Amino acid sequence: MDTVAAEMDAWVVDSPGPIATKPLRLVRRPVPRPVERELLVRVEACAVCRTDLHLAEGDLRPKHRGTVPGHEVVGNVVAHGPDAHEITVGSRVGVAWLHSTCGTCRYCLRGAENLCPRSTYTGWDVDGGYARYLSADERYVYPLPEDAAAPATAPLLCAGIIGYRALRRAQLPAGGVLGIYGFGASAHLTAQVALAGGARVHVMTRAARARALALELGCASASGADTAPPEPLDSAILFAPVGTLVPTALSALERGGTLSIAGIHLSDIPPLNYQRHLFQERTVRSVTANTRDDARGFLAIAAGNPLSVTTTSYSFDQADRALADVAADRVDGAAVLDFASGPD
Repeated sequence: MDTVAAEMDAWVVDSPGPIATKPLRLVRRPVPRPVERELLVRVEACAVCRTDLHLAEGDLRPKHRGTVPGHEVVGNVVAHGPDAHEITVGSRVGVAWLHSTCGTCRYCLRGAENLCPRSTYTGWDVDGGYARYLSADERYVYPLPEDAAAPATAPLLCAGIIGYRALRRAQLPAGGVLGIYGFGASAHLTAQVALAGGARVHVMTRAARARALALELGCASASGADTAPPEPLDSAILFAPVGTLVPTALSALERGGTLSIAGIHLSDIPPLNYQRHLFQERTVRSVTANTRDDARGFLAIAAGNPLSVTTTSYSFDQADRALADVAADRVDGAAVLDFASGPD
């Protein structure tokens, strides 16, 4: 800890509210001191997730006052606790949403640690990456290539991972037709994974720039959020946190199709009609966080099939502006806080 600053800048959520009220506040805080199996990570970049917006606005209730958001972190290990031996100082790592699990409940034991009732999360239960440093358990971080650009790598650690799990939950058949509703950070990565697997992808989203990006990436069509796709869908993923799109997506499914809902927050779903929306074995599946196996699986795919990561960069002191732009759909791809310059 000798070479690490005693204090750091951090963005915190003290009083959640509409983003226009600026619920994020920049403060000075002591640099965390790693204990047990924790690593102290100096942050290089942190992507901005819509979950951070839900936390700031109160849709996702903060676990404690003054929470530091952010859970898509790329950084370097600068110190470690006394029991941390797997990852050495100087290593480059990624810190993601899943912070810890109990390891002993029936969900953990069957490989469903994302459902662990005692799980904790980065940037919600514990302070996250909207700060110059954060601490994380070495068992829940991921080694990263030293030569990977931090701003382009950061979105992989949630947008990529959760999109990958959502795609798996959607049960897309080989060579099938996938519909994507909403086309932000996670969706534009998921679409590329599906396309690489031979799928035909149709995108429905309200933002014109997002539709243009979808076509640039090779999607077969891109239209408005409420528009019917040009052909029935074998599977669909809802990334937009808009419950009224659930019956829209279900209506677009082929017989036996599956709708996967990727977000942690969703506005109310209107009543469904059984014959129109669910009959013929159509299925709705939620997505809850991710497992470490999901993360390792996706990062391996990304390493073998380099993805085009579209980012909109912000400096560390523009975190509140970045969240406002995410809220207003002014971001192409993923918003990323780039820590490349500025004092500790």
